[in-house]
Amino acid sequence: MLVLAHISDLHLDGSPRATERAERVRDRLWGLPGRVDALLVTGDIADHGAEAEYEEAARILGLRDGEAPFPVLTCPGNHDVRAPYRKALLGRPAADGPVNSAHVFDDGAVLMCDSSIPGRDEGALDEETYDWIETTLEELDGSLPVLLAFHHPPAVLHHPLPDAGRLEGPDRLAALLKRRPEIAGLITGHAHTGAASVFAGRPLVIGPGVTWTLRLPWEGEGAADRDAPVGLAYHVLDDTGRLTTHFRAVT
Repeated sequence: MLVLAHISDLHLDGSPRATERAERVRDRLWGLPGRVDALLVTGDIADHGAEAEYEEAARILGLRDGEAPFPVLTCPGNHDVRAPYRKALLGRPAADGPVNSAHVFDDGAVLMCDSSIPGRDEGALDEETYDWIETTLEELDGSLPVLLAFHHPPAVLHHPLPDAGRLEGPDRLAALLKRRPEIAGLITGHAHTGAASVFAGRPLVIGPGVTWTLRLPWEGEGAADRDAPVGLAYHVLDDTGRLTTHFRAVT
């Protein structure tokens, strides 16, 4: 069984409010008494893509000092900028290509994929990323269930804000899922609302936002509910490849 915590859309911008909310959910996770195998952070870590924002994220997420009690796995969102993301968050040489990483555990694998398009709010998995996914799956040889994690949901969520910036080219992703039964589900962010759906016959789970929560059309006017609690999700991938998600509010 693979147990994953999941946060998204921190939008760190140097403000006390953004920092406090990120630290609040960090403190909840770092204080858990039981087993978590990894933390997924699915994009929009920084608000402006500045090095200082990623340096703060690295501090909060324990990426520099090793304070995190489990691996912290990240991928970029549309507010993130690849070169400073690599340099200040990951401690790697700055570069502009997609930021993809594979993480293999005893009971499953997680592919953190870059769905950002530099300079745009919409998302896409580009040729390099699709080639990398295919190569990684070939290397795993179907031996483990796999989760794909990226920022932009590929399906309509019934709100004009996230639906205007969803993943482009969803048919190609659907074709990949059809050919690859070992992909057990999709984990995304971007929408600032904890949500669950189905895409191409697989679970699609959207992580809640840390910075604010999406107010749905029938809940009132204004997209951003800045008074809502910080959101958190836990994903459990069991021995049969079945994905279960639990949502939590961190007050």
